[in-house]
Order: sequence, then structure tokens, then C-alpha cells
Amino acid sequence: MTDLPLDQRTNFPVVAAAPDAPATGAHSGGWYRWVSTVDHKLLGIMYMVTALAFFLIGGLEATLMRIQLFVPRNAWLSPNVYDALFTLHGVTMIFLVIVPVQLGMAVYMVPLQIGARDMAMPRLNALSFWLTALGGVLLYLSVAVGHPPQAGWFAYAPLSLPPFAFYAGMDYWALSLLLIGIGTLTTAMNMILTVVTLRAPGMTIRRLPLFSWMMLVDSFLILFAMPIINAALVMVLADRLLGTHFFKPVYQGSAVLYQHFFWSFGHPEVYIMIIPAWGMISEVIPVFSRKPIFGYTFVAMSTVAIALLSFGVWVHHMFTMGLPMVEYYVFSAASMLIAVPTGVKIFAWIGTMIGGSLRFTTSMMFAVAFLIQFTLGGLSGVMFSAVPVDWQLQSSYFLVAHLHYVLFGGAVFAIYSGFYYWFPKISGRLLSERIGKWHFWLTVIGFNGTFMVQHVLGFHGMPRRIYTYPDLPGWPILNFISSAGAMLLAFSTLVFLWNLYWSSRYGKQAGDNPWEAWTLEWATTSPPPEHNFDAVPPILGRRPLWRAAHPQAEDVKAHYIEEPRLVAREKRLLDWVSDNIPRSGMALFLASETLFFVSLVAAFIYYHYVPGYRASAHQALNPLRTGLYSIALFASSFTIWRAEANARAGNNSRLHGWLLGTIALGATFMAFQVLEFVGLCHRGIDITSSMFGSTFFTLVGFHGLHVLAGLLMLALLYGLLAARLLPTLKRPLATLAIYWHFVDVVWVFIFGIVYLWGAL
Repeated sequence: MTDLPLDQRTNFPVVAAAPDAPATGAHSGGWYRWVSTVDHKLLGIMYMVTALAFFLIGGLEATLMRIQLFVPRNAWLSPNVYDALFTLHGVTMIFLVIVPVQLGMAVYMVPLQIGARDMAMPRLNALSFWLTALGGVLLYLSVAVGHPPQAGWFAYAPLSLPPFAFYAGMDYWALSLLLIGIGTLTTAMNMILTVVTLRAPGMTIRRLPLFSWMMLVDSFLILFAMPIINAALVMVLADRLLGTHFFKPVYQGSAVLYQHFFWSFGHPEVYIMIIPAWGMISEVIPVFSRKPIFGYTFVAMSTVAIALLSFGVWVHHMFTMGLPMVEYYVFSAASMLIAVPTGVKIFAWIGTMIGGSLRFTTSMMFAVAFLIQFTLGGLSGVMFSAVPVDWQLQSSYFLVAHLHYVLFGGAVFAIYSGFYYWFPKISGRLLSERIGKWHFWLTVIGFNGTFMVQHVLGFHGMPRRIYTYPDLPGWPILNFISSAGAMLLAFSTLVFLWNLYWSSRYGKQAGDNPWEAWTLEWATTSPPPEHNFDAVPPILGRRPLWRAAHPQAEDVKAHYIEEPRLVAREKRLLDWVSDNIPRSGMALFLASETLFFVSLVAAFIYYHYVPGYRASAHQALNPLRTGLYSIALFASSFTIWRAEANARAGNNSRLHGWLLGTIALGATFMAFQVLEFVGLCHRGIDITSSMFGSTFFTLVGFHGLHVLAGLLMLALLYGLLAARLLPTLKRPLATLAIYWHFVDVVWVFIFGIVYLWGAL
């Protein structure tokens, strides 16, 4: 990056991609090219196509449910079939449609928007997609074996556990969500590294396109929310398959704790689904208003505020279960407060349109409809922050309407807007505006026909999650209207699919920049070449293509006086981080693992006050003995530090000894921990014996698995070094050392909380 050619007009660096660089998709075409690719553009398309396939499945499930509810006392579907459809529909739309399609758009567009050739870790990008796709296949294998999950997408305990759910469907549900969660987590880590390390010179963080900015925030939200549900899923699987008692009230487990875990993830998940939608809208509205976004900084910073606040409002999903009054006050106020930064965005989008030269393309029409419907959904959401209103409406169809106005009227309408906006860049052809207008109006009428009347049904007292209903005044006609709207909404989806098919074959050629947009993805061909860019234009503002076309514009000159200083500072940061991508990736992974362990520790602390627990812990554990063999693990942090220092110095002879010492110390710790486990089992304390056994063996056992994984990686590095297959261990050992220190730090907390606290 130090010898970049300079643009002769501006004297700033021009980033030239390498057209002859080895192909990231690396093979000759056909299906093998798609299966083996690590090209972010092909993977983005695969994400979107996969999500579209699951969208059809989820939409079919919703249609079947609405057919069942066309008339009162309908016996067309049995209760079990309806419950399975209800569960699969929720899981599919949330985990396999809305999140993956937005990740797919981001995987495709973010590298283009920041002037990069690919994602920071292309192979990890491919792994993320295949994990997500495999999770979806695993979920629907439950249908193939005849035991789909039936406990709702939230799978409240104890209904998701034996004896209420002996069937294997809930195992498929938990395992599929674990795979999807891991795939989503790795995509988020990759996205953060990509945006932080691969931005073109001149693109400071304050000049990121808002879609890329919001995907950066969204990725951090995923990083800290997903491990919580992963930990809860591990506990559910342990309860179901290993006989633990985390969420079984009959064994002193707590169904309430499951809800805390689930909604600690579940409410941030709402924003995980909506923040990328805000990013798409923030790209579409300025382009079709011919104005820069109004209040860029406020839009960006309000997103950060929402991400932070989203972790403090989960309890409003639990108001009807009975809580201490102070929790009602705190979480009610927090739920109202989060509406403020959301309102900032609404006013910013409206302010962008006011005075603009509006072009009502199909993309813009979906964006405007998003504004109206998402605002309605947000206002009904604020109502739930008032505890008395929540008590009245929480279990009614009013909540179903609210949820769909936020997620369909919000996220899905924004996704449609993004599809019409970016399809020309992906395919090289424009989607048909004539068919698009039909699609828009059918969707708007069908959506509002389906869900607007459900607000009234909720006020009339119709409960949600029921497969049929009595012939009460007003209920039949309102349900008939809702079901008819659902049929129209399903038909609108077929119109959209026809538009995709027809336009991809016969649509008008788009050219490189059909919308006269300003961000970097429009600076390359449509579709882009494999290397993305031959050269990236100089980035002198938030609208680089507009700035390049208007070099003498007076209203932007004053903004960029400090440009050389900004570029130099950004370059120093990018050089440092780019040289440390593996360690940065490991740090992000360990940040997510921290939340995973925090969840397991929280479960242990939660059950510390269960009657009989303190005596069990005191009698079962020997803190002195454990402290003595823990010295081996703590000492291994010193030995791996010395190994890393010798690797940096190129002293392989000493490196061998320090590396072997680390392996020996870690193995010693593991051996004594295994002996402790065996001793506890001989005394009748195992993972199924009590709440202490369940929490202790799960928490300490997962730490042991992390130690074992570290030992295997250390042994692999030592073998490669001994066989002289690696000339140096400098970088891989530096990355692994971070992991090993993390394992040691986690053990400090576990030892203090489990052993010392239990003894005292």
C-alpha cells in the first residue's frame, strides 16, 4: 500500500486490483464452480437463492395455517400438524430467510462498497454459508422422519423437553439452530474484519456507505447475541439427551431461566433482522431523492445506540409471567427509550425526501411503504412497553400483527427494495418495472389485508397460537379477511419470482450504473468481474462517484482540507490490522466465546441458591487440590509466551522446548481434571444426579473441551515444526497463544466461582 499510483487530478491513491490474480472461484464453471467457490459474489448469490427457497417453504406454511383459520371450528388440519407448521414457519422465516438473505446481500455488496477484492477470510465465508444451508436441511429432515418440532420457534421449556416432547423433532430444531448460529457468527466475524481491514484508501469510518456501516454494527450485535442462544441450545440438548435438569422444574430446574436466555438473544435478534434493512433503505432513498442522506451522523450513531439498548429490554417479553416491580419499571422505561433513536432514523429518511427530486421506481415505492408500515409496527411495539397494555395484549393476535408489521412490513419490504435496487448490479439486467409495480401493489394490499385486521382481532380477545376458534361476534369475518389477504400475499410472491426469472433472461441491459448512484459498487461493471475492480476511484467523500463527477463543487471543498492527514492515519491503522488478521479474527471469536461462558456461569450462579445446592458443592469439591493442579494450566501461559517470543526471534531450538512444556502442562491439567470427574462419579455425583451436577459438569466440561482443542492445535503445530513442514511458527503460534491465554483466564473465573465460592 506504500507505492500506490496517484490520480493525476487529485494526487490521491488509486487502488488497482490485480486482474491476473488467482481466481477465488478457481474452477471451470458448472455446478462444481458453485460448490467449491470462495468468491464473495457467488456465495452472496447462493445465500440469497437459498433464503428465497426457504421463503417459499415458509410462505407455504403460513398459507396453510391461514387456510385452516378461514372459518371457525375448521378441522382441516389437526392440532399437531398446525403446531408443526406454526413452529417451522417461525424458525424458517427468522433464521433461514430474513437473516440469511440480508447476510447474502452484505456478503455480495459490502466488499464492493468499500473497494475490496473479497471478504477478509474467503474460505471462512464459504464455510459460513454451508453451515447455514446444512442447518436448514437438518431442520426439515425432521419432517422427512415424521417428527417435526411442535413447541413454537421459541421452544419454551418445559414444553420442549420430556415428557412433553419425547419426539426427535426438538433435537433437530436445537441442532439446526446451533449450526445456523455458528454459520451466522462466523459471517459476522468475517464482516467485521472485512470492513475494518479492507477499506480502500480514503474511506474512513465516517465515509462508509450506510449499508456497510449498519452491517458493521449488525455484525457486532450478532457477535454478542448469538452465543447466548447457543449456550441455551446446548443446555436444552443436554436436558433432552444427557438427562440434565437445567430447565426441568420437577428437578429444581427453571423454565424462567430459559426465557431469560432466549429473550436475551431474542430481542437483539429483532434488531439483527432490521438493522440491515435500515441500511438498504438508507441507500435507496437518497439515490431516488437525488439528495445525500439527511443527518448521516445521526443515522449512524443512532444505530449504535439501538444496538446497545437492545440488550437491556428483553424482559418486556416476560411481563405477563410475574416479576418484581422494579423490573417492570426498569425494563418498561428502557423499552420506551429505544424508540427514540429509531425515531431519529424515520425523520432522517423523511428529511432526505423533502425537497428532493423523487423518482418512484419500484425500489423507491417499497422503501416508502417500508417507512409507513415499519412506523406503524414500531408504534404498536411502544404500546407493549406499558405493562398494563402488555398484560392485555401479549398473548393475543395484536402481537402477531405487531411482529409482522416490524418484520414483514419492515424487513421484507426493505429486502424487496434492495432486490430491485441491486439486481442490475448482480445480473446486469433491470427488473421489469411494469411487473414490479404489480408486485408492489399486490404485496401492499395483501400484507395490510392479512395483518391490519389482526390488531382488531387482538382487541377482541382472540388468542394467538390456536389452531381453530369459536364463532364469536366479529371473529369469522375478520379471520376471513386476514386469510384472503394471505392468499393475495402468496400470489404476490409468485409475481416477484416471475419477475426474477423473466428479467434475468429478457430484462433490459442495465449498464454499470443505471440509477446514477454514488457508492463504489456502481464503479465497476454489472455484473462485476471476479477481481471486482480494475481501479478504485479516489475516495474524497461519502459519495465518491458523485465527487469524481463534480470535482469543482463548492459545497464539498471545505470538508476535505484534512484529507492527507485522514488518509495517512487510516493507512497506518489498516496496515497494522491487515498484518494481524488471524489474531484479530481469533480475538473476535473469543469475544463470542466469552458470552457463551458467561451464559453457562450465569446458570451456575442462578442455581447456587436452590435448596441443598450449597451443601452439595461444599462436600463434592476440593478447592485446595484443584488449586494445586490449576497451577499447571496457569504456568502454561508463561511457557506459551516464551514459545511465542522464541518463534518471533527465529530460535527454533528453544521453541521446541517451550512448546513441549506448554503441551505437557496442559495435558497435566486435563489428566487431573479427568480424575476429578471420575472421583465425583464414584461418589454418585454426575451430570444427571442434581442441579449441581448438571451445572458443574456442563460448565467445567466445556472448559475442558476448549483446553483439549488447544492441546490438539499445539500438538499439530509442534508436529509441523518437527517435520519442517512450516518454516516458522510466528503467526500461527501468535494466534494460538491468544486462544490459550483466554482458556487460562476463563479458568480463573470458573475456579473462583465454582470452587472457592462453593467452599466459602
